[in-house]
Amino acid sequence: MKKRIDFNVVQPKAYDAMDALDRYVNESSIGKLHKELIKIKASQLNGCAYCVDAHTADAQKLGESLQRIFLISAWRESGNIFTEAERLLFQITEEITLISQHGLSEATYEQAIAIFGEEKTAEIIMSVVTINSWNRIGVATQLRPLKRVQH
Repeated sequence: MKKRIDFNVVQPKAYDAMDALDRYVNESSIGKLHKELIKIKASQLNGCAYCVDAHTADAQKLGESLQRIFLISAWRESGNIFTEAERLLFQITEEITLISQHGLSEATYEQAIAIFGEEKTAEIIMSVVTINSWNRIGVATQLRPLKRVQH
């Protein structure tokens, strides 16, 4: 496979702008694990293997179980494995990632405001927007997961 462009090298200003969005998300009030769950779910939907790999590893470092990581792709069918807030994060992530289908529904938006409030809902939306942007860069440039040492 032919190597594609490295945005950090070819378009450093664009990469810096994306990095600034990442810093915003990292400084938000969303819990670290919830940020990783959003990133994993969006990356699964977008088919970004590089990001799925990176963020599942990050979630594990935060103490997330393999069972829950494996079940993110089937969160609706997973019973009570995920909290109400986590299920809502997945719903928001799906609706924004697949925005051309119907957008962020009124029901999901209202539930987010009720559970998270306006400030945190805005942060969640920006978190989803940011990982979707990274996913599009990763898929367009065909980034591949890093090989990790197996134990």
